[in-house]
Amino acid sequence: MHRRKFIKLSSASAAGLTILNFPVFGKMAPSNKVVLSVMGVNSRGAYLAECFSKMPNVEIAYICDVEDKAIQNGLNALKNAPRKPTVVKDIRKLVQQKDFDALVVAAPDHWHAPAAILGVSNGKHVYVEKPCGHNPYEGELLTKAETKFGKLIQMGNQRRSMPTLIQAVQEVRGGIIGKPYLGKSWYTNNRKSIGIGKKVPVPATLDFELWQGPAPRRDYQDNLVHYNWHWFWHWGTSETCNNATHELDCCRWFLDAEYPTKVTSAGGRYAFKDDWQTPDTQIASFEFGNDKAITWEGRSCNNFPVEGSGRGFVIYGDKGSLINKGGSDYAIYDASNKLIKQVKSTSVVEAGNTLSASGNDDLFHLDNFLQSIRGEAKLNSPVSEAHKSVLLCHLANISQRTGRTLNCDASNGHILNDKDAMALWRRTYEKGWEPVV
Repeated sequence: MHRRKFIKLSSASAAGLTILNFPVFGKMAPSNKVVLSVMGVNSRGAYLAECFSKMPNVEIAYICDVEDKAIQNGLNALKNAPRKPTVVKDIRKLVQQKDFDALVVAAPDHWHAPAAILGVSNGKHVYVEKPCGHNPYEGELLTKAETKFGKLIQMGNQRRSMPTLIQAVQEVRGGIIGKPYLGKSWYTNNRKSIGIGKKVPVPATLDFELWQGPAPRRDYQDNLVHYNWHWFWHWGTSETCNNATHELDCCRWFLDAEYPTKVTSAGGRYAFKDDWQTPDTQIASFEFGNDKAITWEGRSCNNFPVEGSGRGFVIYGDKGSLINKGGSDYAIYDASNKLIKQVKSTSVVEAGNTLSASGNDDLFHLDNFLQSIRGEAKLNSPVSEAHKSVLLCHLANISQRTGRTLNCDASNGHILNDKDAMALWRRTYEKGWEPVV
């Protein structure tokens, strides 16, 4: 979907909100105003800034980015907002400002946890996009920070706030498909080659020092910024953390699973020969003891659909199945594969849309964050819970990189009896930039 069309749709919902059955009583009271700052506004962050700005009693006070064109993109997204945001390029300076309540983090993956920790340690609530960390260690740091600093940290796994899926989970827990034991999830796209990059001078429009931040320093190359960093292990986290996070989270949620006991992964960079380091094709499986399992199929460069959709998940039980095709939709079938219930998405779904694959349904999650700040609700996806789903993605990547099956501790997901694999549990950091809790 084109950005202009999407924002038009989201604006209609955000302006009224009762369209989505959001409670509005008391939200316009001055004491309930929520003031936000947004870090990373080249794409998703600009979309989040605009959506937040159109919600009742919310202001965007600051935007933070390190590239001039991205900054302009963020300003353009907020050109009709009542308050013109101030631009601060350095996140370390931004979090010291006293006149905002919460930080929204939509920067590259290697910045997610360090920025979120800077936010909560400076008294801000944080909404951080998935995957919330570059590695498993950072997810654990965020969980610790959530407790230590007493601030809210919500991750952007938006399906956790969709009323239809909340209803579907309750139905599954109530036995509508019997005992659920297997989740199958998938994501497809038709991404093109990123080529072989050349080391070139850093563009004058980019502060590459701040862009790298906590990551050990590397030379700039011309196929890295803005999006292709996803496919380099040094900064990105592969298609698993980029997109599997959503469906794996749903599978774990529906199955009521915690940490895995065994993880395997097969795949590689098959479609092109270029600088892309992470897999473009990956099939991962996760076992939870002897009674539950989840699988994920990711194809970054071949978008032939699964079950008629570019992304989604199926929950299999001993008396039936539930299928989701990427948004807030679901259908339930009995043991004879007879359709017994169907709920359609309340929004347009586009599997490959980098702004929002699930359309206006994102607004439920944003509103849940705001309600929680105001004390009117509890987070649907606190980072202590979201981290468990992101960990599945990280473990799949570690299995892929080591070429081995991982046996894990069911109490915390830690890798057992494999020093080489456990060495990938965390990264090294640029000196002076280490996240500390």
